[in-house]
This record gives sequence, structure tokens and C-alpha cells, in this order.
Amino acid sequence: MTIIGWILLGLIAGAIAKAIMPGKQGGGWVATLVLGVVGALVGGWLGSIIFNADLQNFFSLQTWLLAIGGSLVVLAIWGFITGRKGS
Repeated sequence: MTIIGWILLGLIAGAIAKAIMPGKQGGGWVATLVLGVVGALVGGWLGSIIFNADLQNFFSLQTWLLAIGGSLVVLAIWGFITGRKGS
């Protein structure tokens, strides 16, 4: 899958992660979508290294799960960082 595919997947995964993640994360929807792209790239990278996952197909379930999982992790880290600044 190309980088454009990962960006598109990350935008969608970021929106799904925002819907799944409880609470308020700082930054709004634009930051969430950017974090979704970062999370999708991180999730895909880690999935290919740790699980030796084949991520060539955009419509593969494992590709989507890794992208959403990576987005949730990055969004949780972002919420932790921004939550500490406000306290």
C-alpha cells in the first residue's frame, strides 16, 4: 500500500479511534485526524515488524485493526501529554 493509502486509512482510523476513545482529548478533530495518520503509520510499521503482517491490501481486516490500534495508542499518549499540561 502506498503512503497515500496509509494517509487515507489514517484519517478514517483517527475518526474511529476518536469515537472509541472515552473522554476529551485536546486538539479537536483536526489534531485527532493527524494523530490518526501517525497512529496508522506506527501501527502498520509495528505490525509488519512484530507480527510480520502483510499490509499490502487496503481492505484487509488486519490492516484496519493495526491502523485503528495504532491510532488508539497514539491518541491515548496524546491525551496523557495534553492532560498533564492542563493540571
